[in-house]
Amino acid sequence: MRRFRPRPPAPAPEEVSRRDVAVIDVGSNSVRLVQFRLEGRALWPVFNEKVMAGLGRGARQSGELNPEGVETALRALRRFAHLLDAKGVEDRHVTATAAVRDCADGPGFIARVQADTGLEIEVLSGEEEGRRSALGVLAGIGEGHGLAGDLGGSSLELTPVEGRRAGPAVTLPLGPLAMLNGSISEPSLKEAIDAALASAAPQLELSGPTFYAVGGAWRALAHLAMALDDYPLVLLHQYALTPAQVARAADFAITQSEASLAAVPGVSSKRAALLPYAALLMRRILKKGRFDKVVFSAFGLREGVVCARDLRLITEGDPLLAGAEALASQASPEPDFGPALAEWIEPAFAGEPVLFGPERDRVLRGACARLADLGGRMHPDHRAELASTQTLYAPFGGVNHAERGFLALAMHHRYAGRKLRDETCPSRRLLDESQETGAMKLGLALRLGAALSGRSAPVLEAFRLDRSGQELVLRVDPGSEGLVIERARTRFDALAGALGLQPQVI
Repeated sequence: MRRFRPRPPAPAPEEVSRRDVAVIDVGSNSVRLVQFRLEGRALWPVFNEKVMAGLGRGARQSGELNPEGVETALRALRRFAHLLDAKGVEDRHVTATAAVRDCADGPGFIARVQADTGLEIEVLSGEEEGRRSALGVLAGIGEGHGLAGDLGGSSLELTPVEGRRAGPAVTLPLGPLAMLNGSISEPSLKEAIDAALASAAPQLELSGPTFYAVGGAWRALAHLAMALDDYPLVLLHQYALTPAQVARAADFAITQSEASLAAVPGVSSKRAALLPYAALLMRRILKKGRFDKVVFSAFGLREGVVCARDLRLITEGDPLLAGAEALASQASPEPDFGPALAEWIEPAFAGEPVLFGPERDRVLRGACARLADLGGRMHPDHRAELASTQTLYAPFGGVNHAERGFLALAMHHRYAGRKLRDETCPSRRLLDESQETGAMKLGLALRLGAALSGRSAPVLEAFRLDRSGQELVLRVDPGSEGLVIERARTRFDALAGALGLQPQVI
């Protein structure tokens, strides 16, 4: 039997390039700390804490920060500074937006924060706030084609995005804390919104087909829409709605009491008060911009603050592939097995039906191959369920909800073979029949590669898959025939059967 020369051992986890970055966002409505872990191109939130301070409440009338909000924000910032000291996170960035930017006592608040906590606050202009928010959106979706809108407590930033680039932003005083003085049904409110949006006509009329929604109030609207539709995947990032679906959710939000809205899963009591306004504003934006759809982004300003320091996090690589590698890196004993497996399975899918697009299908297969070892450290009886669920809800970007369902279902078949998941599981409810079948084929291909090679990239090189007419051919290097034992042969036959081909070992 052929002898394989071992490769150098993979770096131990502590030797892999990783670093932590903290971003504190001092907004008009909330103060939030997010600790990110950077692993190559992947940006992972590992700690996230928010305090609803309301710094901008009443600021439009008084011209000053809300006094109670100031004390609440200071308490939160003292805590955040202490936590970061304890965690040893030295790379930290503190930004402030509209309320601190516009209020007369903003400079005094900044000085007080530095004296009390040692934190130095960078006050972003409206244009820079919009740019960084749009960079965060791009970090989370890969490529954008449309307009990013970040709704904060006091302002709205609109920024065109095309490909992996963000255009010039415009900032408008359309945050709920700046606009809400009376009833949501007052005609004057709609007129005021339209008047402000008129100054952003170039951004609204010349952008692409998608509106990317960022901000807590719009996240609450997304959760409301999910509840109304009994949506199977309660996950905000890249959740998409048509204008008609937005209108339905908006009509519901405007007619409900604050208590009723607060009872919706995912909508906090403080967001519930702002939800009707956020819904009305989005309807006006969609009407003015004639967008085809809304995509909600969990990535925004805070991620953009990190990416603005290194634009390669946006311009290089693929966020889904990077996220899959980072997620699997702690589980796989051989990190290069996943990329090798991705290339190895490709010939089996030549001529297969296109599911999400030719290039997109290849990216999804590559991501799933990188996740193929995800269940390696889990109990054998639960690997299929745990690996599938972890894939479905993982915080990586660059993947829409149907694609998440596809990856999760493929991971189920990677560990469970041809056994079907229950029809009510989220991953199946997101897919059509051809996509479900494609996920099974992919899972069986990963299952075969793992069985043949013992999840070893050097051993995998001894085998090649090929489609020839109505046959699926497994070509084996001389001297490696003894590696194709019953278990591997059974998995090869299962893959060939799923593809509608006859198995042939050469």
